[in-house]
Amino acid sequence: MKKALLLALPLFLLATLSCNEFKKPMNGKMTMFIQKSTIDKVIHSLTDKYGDAARFRIEKGISQAAFFWRKEDGKESDFEQFCSAYFIPTESGQDSLFQRLMTDYETLFGNLNKINLELKKPLHLDQGPILPIDQLIGAYDPYAHLQDDFYQNKIAFVVLLNFPFYSLKEKNELGPNWTRKQWAYARIGDFYLSRVPAGLQQKYSKATTDADTYISEYNIFMGNLIDKTGKTFFPADMKLISHWGIRDELKSHYADKTGGLEKQKLIYQVMKRIIDQSIPQAVINNKDLKWDPYENKVRKGKGVMEVMEGEPNTRYKYLLENFRAASAMDAYNPFYPTFIDRAFEQGMEIPQSEVEKLFTEFCSSPQVKEVAALITKRMGRPLQPFDIWYDGFKGRSAIPEEELNKIVGEKYPTPQAFAADFPNILVKLGFSDEKAQFLASKIEIDPARGSGHAWGTQMKADKSHLRTRIPATGMNYKGFNIAIHEFGHNVEQTITMQDVDYYAMTGVPTTAFTEALAFIFQKRDLELLGFTKEDPNKFNLMTLDNFWAAYEIMGVSLVDMKVWKWMYANPNTSPEKLKEYVITAAKEVWNQYYAPVFGMKDEPILAVYSHMIDNPLYLSSYPVGHLIDFQIEKQIQGKSFASEVERMFKAGRLTPEVWMKQAVGEPVSIKPMLEATTVALKAVDK
Repeated sequence: MKKALLLALPLFLLATLSCNEFKKPMNGKMTMFIQKSTIDKVIHSLTDKYGDAARFRIEKGISQAAFFWRKEDGKESDFEQFCSAYFIPTESGQDSLFQRLMTDYETLFGNLNKINLELKKPLHLDQGPILPIDQLIGAYDPYAHLQDDFYQNKIAFVVLLNFPFYSLKEKNELGPNWTRKQWAYARIGDFYLSRVPAGLQQKYSKATTDADTYISEYNIFMGNLIDKTGKTFFPADMKLISHWGIRDELKSHYADKTGGLEKQKLIYQVMKRIIDQSIPQAVINNKDLKWDPYENKVRKGKGVMEVMEGEPNTRYKYLLENFRAASAMDAYNPFYPTFIDRAFEQGMEIPQSEVEKLFTEFCSSPQVKEVAALITKRMGRPLQPFDIWYDGFKGRSAIPEEELNKIVGEKYPTPQAFAADFPNILVKLGFSDEKAQFLASKIEIDPARGSGHAWGTQMKADKSHLRTRIPATGMNYKGFNIAIHEFGHNVEQTITMQDVDYYAMTGVPTTAFTEALAFIFQKRDLELLGFTKEDPNKFNLMTLDNFWAAYEIMGVSLVDMKVWKWMYANPNTSPEKLKEYVITAAKEVWNQYYAPVFGMKDEPILAVYSHMIDNPLYLSSYPVGHLIDFQIEKQIQGKSFASEVERMFKAGRLTPEVWMKQAVGEPVSIKPMLEATTVALKAVDK
């Protein structure tokens, strides 16, 4: 750490950063091998040798290294010799170590990321049937042994010894006065906060990969859905993934004033069957069976309708396996001792209690009922549970989807045609020709097996990947809308890798920030298709759309949090019991925050999200992303979109609080959106 930072540290903070912070037990399952007397001896020895100017780093570094040193790493005398040999007292020496680590880590992480990407291709890309070996190889985690190896060969201890770890509170308090290099040093200090055995890392990778494959293959053949009269409602070849695809199909029918509501109700019935697992196992990803979701009966060809066995709680089996794999690592994470802590305080860098408070205050705001009343008025009918996905504030809601599909299909018949247009898309968003060409050159497109995702790179020489689902008949509008969202991720991934000054600072503070930019791109989809007519209420409609989207996903996130807390309280539960609780939790959140608005109780719809199953505790990133998205939208009004995006995102991995204050002048907050919603309601409801 630089002397300038040391001199700036208040005395009371120095006290809070003492070695005592590194002596708490690891949930009773791990104890420190290095004794306090040895720690004190080494600290005194190095302080006598290098002086009080280095005392802070000596105390913190020795304490950090001692905390993770085990018997198999060497005797206490070996620890003393190691600290004496590898502690670097000078700024120039620390800087040389920093530069070398950044080069080496980019090589390591960049190539391991490429290996991971390649091994998962059969699972993620639409390139034929998944073989049994593909699942085994795809579940392999090339990172799993890296931490073990780096502790065993002492590289991790070199980092622990020379780069202090700062808590989230300390980063937020001290960070605004740090230089960029001091921030990079602090981020290196985050590298080794646990010592999880490689076997547990592999088990977690397998659990999440298995869940991801399950979700990626969870398709509903919409043309096979019928009512009790045998009537079909959707094109015969329409195959949609749950939940994203069927949700987006439901959203698309707000412009259909004749049969749209009937289709939406049918889709909602499908969703409820998925949630309670009464969906017939045989209809999942099966193009040969007709299914009446209301009567829950199935027939093949012209045969009779019959009841078939439901899905055997598979959805909840994968959720439970994710929990067990994640919680098995708790004992090896002393600073973040539960997966909930790791997801929020370490991953999101906002404590779970603060995130929950943001969401409950937002969902309880008076603006919710006011926006709901406006939606009811615009639709001309009472709200239905699935109207949490009301899509009528977007410009596209007035454009028939057939027209949008025709435009998109002609423009992008293949993935390659879409990729070829990346530079033009970026220029339309305000990027210079040179910057647009550069960003586009760093993004590669792949045909997705699932709904699509963005996979970033971890080294400058590599490319980010945009995975999108494009039928043989060409891209449709829903696919384009999702692909533009993923393209936003890729642009963020490229800017934050290529334009950030230090490798340790590459990326964004948390996933909520990449979601924010993805939302911002996604909202400009019609503009990118050439629909440029300016609506004087454009910002107000965007505000209302953002508000309603945040309200919907906050409820889903509250369910997700309740479920994880319940699993921790009931670790020996079964998939059946877990299913019962998930549905109970969904109804409880619905009854508290949605029933007073929608006028109906005990609806389970908040439990339908696929990310609850295949991406543990990720869901909260979406509503926080909506809040950040809105605050950024306010900031860029009247300014160059591209210039502001580049300015904000090349700040890299600051904490959310510091990043937001630099970017928009205030921390993440619900207040700007609530205030703007009040204004928008008055302007739109005239």
